[in-house]
Amino acid sequence: MENKKVIFLIVIVLIFLIIFSFKDKLLTIIYPRTYNEIVEKYAKEYNIQEDFILAVIKAESNFDNKIKSHKGAIGLMQIMEDTAIEIASKEGLQIDESNVKEKLLDPDININIGTKYLQELIEKYDNIELALTAYNAGTGNVNKWIEDGIIKKDGSNIEKVPFKETNKYVRTILRNYRIYREIYQNNKAKT
Repeated sequence: MENKKVIFLIVIVLIFLIIFSFKDKLLTIIYPRTYNEIVEKYAKEYNIQEDFILAVIKAESNFDNKIKSHKGAIGLMQIMEDTAIEIASKEGLQIDESNVKEKLLDPDININIGTKYLQELIEKYDNIELALTAYNAGTGNVNKWIEDGIIKKDGSNIEKVPFKETNKYVRTILRNYRIYREIYQNNKAKT
């Protein structure tokens, strides 16, 4: 019986050693830089950090460009049709009601529109937390919550957002963003 306990402890220690040894590799599998060329292109164009865009994509679709939500959001950055049409018209993209669903499945178009929309929200609220809250819950809700004093204009009490889904969403993206920066900044430092 004592031998079984010792063997069990050795196996557990070995598992932890293996996981620790391959931690960076595991993290790059869990937090990939899929669509990196497209992300890099629009990160530069709209002056948003690549890791932030990747964190949003990870949370929204886990890099599945064909995904559609039950609420009608489409593609990598889970964009609503009306939002896509509005942003596309500002950017001179040929998207309208007749082709919006098809166009949003294209990774380049989806990341372009999603990143531009994030840029607009960040500029509007001058705050990443509020921008993410608006990306998920809509600007109308965020404006009302600020006006009603539920959340502060500086986003310092973002945990008070009344939608549990949105609270979790913002925390998830901020966590993803931190992890992306840690993984890929650390890897850059090693090379």
